[in-house]
Order: sequence, then C-alpha cells, then structure tokens
Amino acid sequence: MAVVTRVIPCLDVAEGRVVKGVNFQNLRDAGNPVELARRYYEQGADELTFLDVTATVDNRATTYEMVTATAEQVFIPLTVGGGVRSAEDVSRLLASGADKVGVNSAAIARPGLVDEIADRFGNQVLVLSLDIMRDPAQPSGFAVTTHGGRRNAGIDALAWAAEAVERGAGELLVNSIDADGTTEGFDIELLRDVRAIAQVPVIASGGAGRLEHFAPAVRAGADAVLAASVFHSGTFSIGQVKQALAQDGIEVRS
Repeated sequence: MAVVTRVIPCLDVAEGRVVKGVNFQNLRDAGNPVELARRYYEQGADELTFLDVTATVDNRATTYEMVTATAEQVFIPLTVGGGVRSAEDVSRLLASGADKVGVNSAAIARPGLVDEIADRFGNQVLVLSLDIMRDPAQPSGFAVTTHGGRRNAGIDALAWAAEAVERGAGELLVNSIDADGTTEGFDIELLRDVRAIAQVPVIASGGAGRLEHFAPAVRAGADAVLAASVFHSGTFSIGQVKQALAQDGIEVRS
C-alpha cells in the first residue's frame, strides 16, 4: 500500500531493559531502551516500536516514565504497546509521548476496546499487534496468541485481523511467533495472507536475520519491516537495511 517502505527497530522491554529471545522464550538482556532508541533514531529509523513484553503477563501497566524518556530522545513516530487495557491507558500513553498505541491481549478478550480507542483517538493511533502461530486447527492455518505469545487464544488469526480492521484498527503489526528470533526470515506466507484481507498498512515482524530477508517481506505485502535482535546485536544497521531495499528497487526514506 505504501509508496515508501518504513524500517522500524523494535524495543522489547521487560523490567526496564530491552530483551530478546527466540520464539518469545528465554529472554536475555539487550541494553538500555532509551540509549538504543537514540542510537536507532540517529541511524535513520523511520519509526520506533516499544513493547513491554511482560506487561500483560505480570498484570502491570506499561512504564510511562520510560516512554517519556524515550520520546524526549527521538523525534520520529513512537508506537507503544504492552498492558494496554483501556482507552484511559491509551490517553496516558499519548500524554507520555507515544504517537501510536499497540493493543493485543486486551482487544482479543474484549473486541469492543478496538472500537472505543478508534472512536476516541482515531484509527491512525491504533496498531493491532498480532502475535501469530501456525495452527492447523484454524481455517486459515494460523491462530492468534496472547500474553506475549504464551497462550494460543484458539481464534483464527486472519478472521480476527479482518474484524479488528473493521472495528477501527489503523495498522496491523504481524509478528510470527514461529519465526521470532530465529533469524531465518519473515513468514512470507503469513504476510501474503494478511495482506489479502487487510486494507490498512501491514508491518512485518519476526525472523529477520540477513539483509536479503527484508525485500521479500515487502514483496509479500508489508508496508514496513520491523526487526529487533539483528539491530541490537549490531549484525547490521538500519542504513544497511535501507540500502539493501533500495538496491532491490524498493523506495525508502534516505
């Protein structure tokens, strides 16, 4: 859908530190979120996504102070998710410096939350975060999960994505639980299937490991590509991803 493809670093945060694991398990420390956010901003990130990956599991709110500190260091759109359960949570995050807010588990538990957020703040504020795993029991072959990928919700992922868009989700963050942290590439089949049913921007997440992994995700229908571990580890920079995309004929912001 988009003319220009966005490159988005993801800061998965637990207990005030950026963490990274494989398939959402065995989380390990990857650094200070504010310092990493500033680094990625200086490298040319188009946006930043900041997810408190244990907020729902621990039944606690996102760390608003950390959001404010991050927003003070970067001047690009900041999406924040994790533990968002109400429109009031969204209001507080926006006041703390977020530009967009991601919802996942709470929206699955109460789909009307999507309507409430979209009606009050506008579709452009609401990013539906989809943690998706392969599940042959579902019609599409994909199920949506909750609690940081820990629980299969028993709901068809594509049906839920379509419903959420109809309710007002302005963007879909499609994260493959099966590919997450494996560095073996994005789930192209999943991205194509989501693109086929969604008329809003799609962000590809989960599995990036080499520069050549990004262009296929865009070809499959992603409007933006998101990665975490390859940036945190210094495997390559945001600039190198943009250069690889441009060399493949995909337009990016310089």
